[in-house]
Amino acid sequence: MQRSSAVVVVADKTTMKRPFIFANAMHMALCSFMLTMTVAWHRDLVQTGKLVSNVSVVLMYVIEIGCLLLSVLGVFGACKGKRWCLILYATGMAAASQTIIVRTALSYQEIYEKRVIREESKLRAMMPLTGTSKANRTLLYSIQEEFECCGLIDGYKDWGSFIPASCNCQYPGKCIRLRGSATLGAPKNHYVYREPCLPIYVSELKLAFSLAMAIQFGSGVFWVGFLLRSRTLMCCALTCACYFLISQMVLLVMSIKLMGQIKRKEEFMALLHSNRYVPGAF
Repeated sequence: MQRSSAVVVVADKTTMKRPFIFANAMHMALCSFMLTMTVAWHRDLVQTGKLVSNVSVVLMYVIEIGCLLLSVLGVFGACKGKRWCLILYATGMAAASQTIIVRTALSYQEIYEKRVIREESKLRAMMPLTGTSKANRTLLYSIQEEFECCGLIDGYKDWGSFIPASCNCQYPGKCIRLRGSATLGAPKNHYVYREPCLPIYVSELKLAFSLAMAIQFGSGVFWVGFLLRSRTLMCCALTCACYFLISQMVLLVMSIKLMGQIKRKEEFMALLHSNRYVPGAF
């Protein structure tokens, strides 16, 4: 008695393979472009004699070349179905992303502190307000109207005997009443803003800069800070850097999902060859 043989058609369960390979091809093109831009920028710095941290330059090259090689490894692992390649790929991408994030945070922390100190020093240099320039007074008037404050350090007293109209207050909780002849030409019961502007302005500046830093931090603009010296490259560098980190995160997720699909396929093939396969059970 002859045994009937059946042909089992196995569908490819690694549906993530082609999108993963395509995404890595795009990522390799981006890495190559960024590496070319970095080489051009570095050569320009050397020719003009500008100083830059060697550690930063080396780290930029390592990350860009490393990500390029990781993409090659990822494509090889996807084509050959090698889970160990994808494990190395995912580990490398995670490490590169974390390096970019940490380096961005450290870089912008230094810039943040210098910017706040510079702006605060610029405002303090306007004192005393009674003798400041017309341009400074115009700036202070707009600050007082925007942040509902008066003066810089000692409130309305910084303006001496003349308090500008931008200090006038209509909100009881934020006002202080000037009785009698506290200021020349001021009406009785004149209300002005109670709080000085310097602490409020510095606080708002810190908040605004922190938000801007968070946006750039999340976009991974690790190397844009260096390229900002060349304004013609600014928009292109920012766009590429934003995509760079986002693509790394997407590829990391895709590689993990592809590893799971390859594992399930290996388990399925092992079950199929063990003569214990039941159609529809997997």
